Amino acid sequence: MKKLFLMGCLLSFAVVLFSCSSTPKVTRVDENEQIDLSGNWNDTDSKLVAEEMINDSLAKPWLENFMMKKQAKPRIIVGTILNKSDEHISTETFTKDLEIALLNSGKASFVASKDQREEIREERMDQADFSDPATVKKFGKELGADYMLKGQINTITDAAGKTTLKYYQTELELIDIETNEKVWIGQKKIKKVVGKSKYKA
Repeated sequence: MKKLFLMGCLLSFAVVLFSCSSTPKVTRVDENEQIDLSGNWNDTDSKLVAEEMINDSLAKPWLENFMMKKQAKPRIIVGTILNKSDEHISTETFTKDLEIALLNSGKASFVASKDQREEIREERMDQADFSDPATVKKFGKELGADYMLKGQINTITDAAGKTTLKYYQTELELIDIETNEKVWIGQKKIKKVVGKSKYKA
């Protein structure tokens, strides 16, 4: 009986010990803190590239020329951002960072994407059938974009021994929707040297 009790205690202790050792350690950090674990493209890269490239585009002559001619801020739509890299990159997150940088600049506004416009149009149709006529939003009042921002992210990886060089090149183009004229082309390059640990866990 004592042996069974002792075995039960040892088994319970082993279960508790295993549970504790397999529990991940989680540390909360500030969202703006720069953390590089693998050397891959991350949230810091996305935000910094978006802000720098938008600031560069808005400092070029096309903006002043447009505002002098139209007496208004340009309306921009963010089109397709292609991931041509050799790793998974969330282009949706990068697109949102571009939109945030545009809006925060105060120098341009942007309009809803194609998918968002379809959803909003469905809402207007629903309002026409079921909402108080005094509150129904009319069709044909949408604001058209003046320019579309498109781009791509490319990578080149070079490795020797325990060291890897990761090279990212982001390219963006701002295109006049009416004339197809490219009014701005920008590039942002990032290089990261990633060294592997000498010790194995």
